[in-house]
Amino acid sequence: MDVVTLPPEIDKNKIDSRYRLVIITAQRAKRLASAGLRPQVQTRSTKPTTMALEEALESKLDVVTGDEAKKAKREARKAEVRRMAELERREEPSGEMSEIEKDLQMYLHEKEHKDRQAIEDLFATGEATAEEAEGGPDTEQNTEEE
Repeated sequence: MDVVTLPPEIDKNKIDSRYRLVIITAQRAKRLASAGLRPQVQTRSTKPTTMALEEALESKLDVVTGDEAKKAKREARKAEVRRMAELERREEPSGEMSEIEKDLQMYLHEKEHKDRQAIEDLFATGEATAEEAEGGPDTEQNTEEE
């Protein structure tokens, strides 16, 4: 079937308008392209949009409209929320830390403390050296008094 050059013949019982055909085709093409699904019809086409259009015109896709569509959308949202909650529950770390994690935290805390102490010592030594080079704080006071 040459769906690209000929005007499509829509089954009005399944697809009520050409706009719905466009929406259905776009959604199916997105799924074909992103998930790497195989088309449900035999086709010579390699483009996902053309494959999706052929599937829609041959009534190989389930089309849900009206109240059924609203209900299906609500159920899909609920399923997505349940799936996300399950993923979050799996990713949450347990309240108990393993011995390795405790040891690692202690090591990092001690290392941080030692690094901070080394920096403080370095600056304290630098200040003392500067005072000695100037003659110390007492020599400044002695020169002012004279």
